[in-house]
Amino acid sequence: MLLDGRHILVTGAARGLGAEIARGLAAQGARLILADIAEEEGRATAGALGATFARVDLADPASVEALAAAVAAATGGALHGLVNNGAIATGIGGIGFEDIEIESWDRVQRVNVRGTWLMTRAAAPLLRASGSGRVVNVASDTALWGAPNLMSYVASKGAVIAMTRSLARELGPDRVGVTAVAPGILTTESTEYVPPARHRFYEDGRAVPGAQGPGEITDVVAFLLSEGALTLTGQLLPVNNGFVFT
Repeated sequence: MLLDGRHILVTGAARGLGAEIARGLAAQGARLILADIAEEEGRATAGALGATFARVDLADPASVEALAAAVAAATGGALHGLVNNGAIATGIGGIGFEDIEIESWDRVQRVNVRGTWLMTRAAAPLLRASGSGRVVNVASDTALWGAPNLMSYVASKGAVIAMTRSLARELGPDRVGVTAVAPGILTTESTEYVPPARHRFYEDGRAVPGAQGPGEITDVVAFLLSEGALTLTGQLLPVNNGFVFT
């Protein structure tokens, strides 16, 4: 199996895409640590996969550091992979940039941007110690085509893409690879709030038409976490069935 025996931490893993990624990684033999702010759902997902669960609030630096300490204890001090999937998306779209409330903007950046940085910073010593660490940042293709009426989220995911490239250069000398995937709208419980017209816009505009489920992302993420993926460091993969090309 592609990830046999590799310790992988997935944030935002309680439900939706994060839970589906966790299931795919488990099927490839990964030893999983799942983290989320939604403790009840997270423990249920972890229990079904035989994984370890730890609560984390990505907006709280102390919580992120506590998670890293728990991961170090669970893995013996070496982590092979980190999936930065935790983010805020629900309830922040549908309004123009002029009407975004400042606190709403700041909250999205705290979780999606600063949280990704904090989590990577906290995990970096463990990734280095493994000798073949991999980071996969979950971005969004909204940052590639400029989705309207969603600017706080679009800006945050654009920042994640930019951080991926900078992190790849900083961590590359330690043979830690950093990549990003950019899905489009997926059919999960996390996107039930998205208007049907936006779903149809994506489905009709893909090179491979139709809805895209979260399970279609997991094989790509699994490969990017593998030892053989180091040559892809710094790259962005728009895993959206051809809605956006780069």
